[in-house]
Amino acid sequence: MTYNNYRPSQTPIPAVINLIIINFLVFLCQYLFDGRLFITQRFALYGLADSHFKPYQLITHMFMHGGWAHLLFNMYALWLFGSMLERNWGSKRFIIFYLLSGLGAAFAQILLMPDSVAVGASGAIMGLLAAFAYTYPNVQFFIIPFPFAIKAKWIVVVYVLIDLFGGVSTIRSATGGDGIAHFAHLGGLVTGFLLMIFWISKLNKRY
Repeated sequence: MTYNNYRPSQTPIPAVINLIIINFLVFLCQYLFDGRLFITQRFALYGLADSHFKPYQLITHMFMHGGWAHLLFNMYALWLFGSMLERNWGSKRFIIFYLLSGLGAAFAQILLMPDSVAVGASGAIMGLLAAFAYTYPNVQFFIIPFPFAIKAKWIVVVYVLIDLFGGVSTIRSATGGDGIAHFAHLGGLVTGFLLMIFWISKLNKRY
């Protein structure tokens, strides 16, 4: 996925950079020490019906990943959508938004899929995608393998349809579905939109 008609400024983005570093360091620990320390088992997000569930997993699961491809795709998306948002909002507001989107994703996942286990920053990043599309709906991207540019607002629609279909299919599947936390994606996306609506309305009331 690449930008078509968007050119980011050079303003520092410490929150995005630090989140990427933390995610890489956590995954490196998973990769090197998981067999002995059971890192994923301790810090992944378990459903409420599972005895392994702990409240801290609502946060820690955002920094865990299921493989190199999962990690690299999420970190690229974090940089792609998060850079401009942090430049506009500032680091503090960006971090709050990111974590709240991740929490929204976590609650959606454990409520709708109580027997599941989930890891990844995808839910929080879907919140960033929602905010980006809300703020810059007509910015265009080239997404492999499509040979044409797609506006941010239509990317959101595509992801919603994919995750709705995938989530329903997972519920109906006897084999556990495709292994993707579709409801977490949707929860993060909805949380991101609601936060944007709330923040915009709050800003308008000031004036």
